[in-house]
Amino acid sequence: MRQHRSIFLSAGVPDPSAKHFMGEGDTAAISALVSALLFVALGRRPIVWGGHPAITPMVWAYAEALNVDYGKWVTLYQSEFFQDDFPEENRHFGNVIVTEAVNGDREQSLAVMRRRMLSENEFEAAVFAGGMAGIFDEYRMFVEIANGAAVLPIVSTGGAAALLGKEIMASSDFADELDYVALLFDRLAIDPNEPRDSAGR
Repeated sequence: MRQHRSIFLSAGVPDPSAKHFMGEGDTAAISALVSALLFVALGRRPIVWGGHPAITPMVWAYAEALNVDYGKWVTLYQSEFFQDDFPEENRHFGNVIVTEAVNGDREQSLAVMRRRMLSENEFEAAVFAGGMAGIFDEYRMFVEIANGAAVLPIVSTGGAAALLGKEIMASSDFADELDYVALLFDRLAIDPNEPRDSAGR
């Protein structure tokens, strides 16, 4: 099987109490988008993301349901800065990459994690959903490092992804198309009939 380049997932549920809040997200749409990405890509393309407490449990549950070897198809990055908040599901991922904390500084620690995450993998696309200011940080670093890769800001999920889509004048279907499965099959150029690599193979 030909080894494909990875898909980067940048997603989160916006927290209005956070100082880096950039607008309300649609929690149901964010969940639906992440679910759609996992259905479309898991076992077909490697997925890389920086662990988010709301996202990690979904990835593990989908990998289990689809019988996909998440150790092979998913790479999870976490900063040591957040180690007290790591979700329990982290223990299911045999390839969690924990990056060093920088002098107790949240932003510097995140920058180190993001630089490693985006430079240690080769990407064909990035999918942005919901999120807060970190969406813009990851977008800017992604286009710097993965020059030429597709950028998919899913505006309909709200949050920072909606603002990013407007800033880069993204295609209107990222705002209007709510059939996320069809949208991602099309924009990620994945054939729905492509076999999924299962854990038993």
